[in-house]
Amino acid sequence: MKRALVTGGAGFIGSHLTDLLLAEGWDVTVLDNFDPFYDPATKLSNVAAHRLNPSWRLVELDLRDLASLRRLRGGYDVIVHLAAKAGVRPSILDPLCYQQVNVTGTHNMLELAKEWGAKQFVFASSSSVYGVNPNVPWSESDHVLLPISPYASTKISGELLGHVYSHLYGLRFIGLRFFTVYGPRQRPDLAIHKFARMLLDGQTLPIYGDGAASRDYTFVGDIVAGIRAAMDYQDSRYEILNLGNHRTVSLLDMVNTIAEALDVEPILNFLPEQPGDVPQTYADIGKAASLLGYQPTTPFQQGIKKFVSWLKPTAQSASLVGSNI
Repeated sequence: MKRALVTGGAGFIGSHLTDLLLAEGWDVTVLDNFDPFYDPATKLSNVAAHRLNPSWRLVELDLRDLASLRRLRGGYDVIVHLAAKAGVRPSILDPLCYQQVNVTGTHNMLELAKEWGAKQFVFASSSSVYGVNPNVPWSESDHVLLPISPYASTKISGELLGHVYSHLYGLRFIGLRFFTVYGPRQRPDLAIHKFARMLLDGQTLPIYGDGAASRDYTFVGDIVAGIRAAMDYQDSRYEILNLGNHRTVSLLDMVNTIAEALDVEPILNFLPEQPGDVPQTYADIGKAASLLGYQPTTPFQQGIKKFVSWLKPTAQSASLVGSNI
């Protein structure tokens, strides 16, 4: 039985990856600190079914606590490092904490990988590392990275730390730059989730800028397929790869697609652009296709329908709970 350590494994992407690994017969240790960035009950719901599987283990620890992390027994075939302080805008408010968790935390995980003799390390990076880059679609071969948020800078630091450990200690490091992941279990602070709940409640949506800003929205199932392929990749020691959908959707089109799936009429309030936001993200996925066989298969409209199918029961449940308080 193969063994995987998944940091952030109770979160949005991590819980979906764990679903797949357990179905494939892996032994999975999940490391998560249940950061109060959003309600820990959400993460507990994500892993409720996993608790019934004897091949799943949860360790509640902080990435910054290296002494406690060293008490893990090691012996993992693959480490998938998804845990991080997330979000561009929150990082501007608390840059030091993002540095400590995302950079020191990643450094700690790489140090453990070295001590344990782990051979494969998959790292969740972000499209935000490209910053405001007019050369679209964004390619890994474009080495001009101009991050405009503390969060983005921490992800570049993680990629570079991975190169150091790969070069010095023979660790295979695969950094995956995720492009705006969405789908069932999406974090409540992210735009699609937040807007959908506001639409259900009949609230006015804040639109920063003119609504033309576009994102390469990528369905979580496609991201998980890319992560899973990266776990098996053996052909080189260090790679950085985009995982996106290679399609862009404007902010207004995103809102209208969600509203249509929910069968509601959106009410919009246009506001000035926010610092740290980029006008567009757009992934060149040719390298991931070549090295991993990565090929996203979920159109945006279909992915939104899957998200809405998941959201409606949870939103109704939350509403019933609130009405009983």
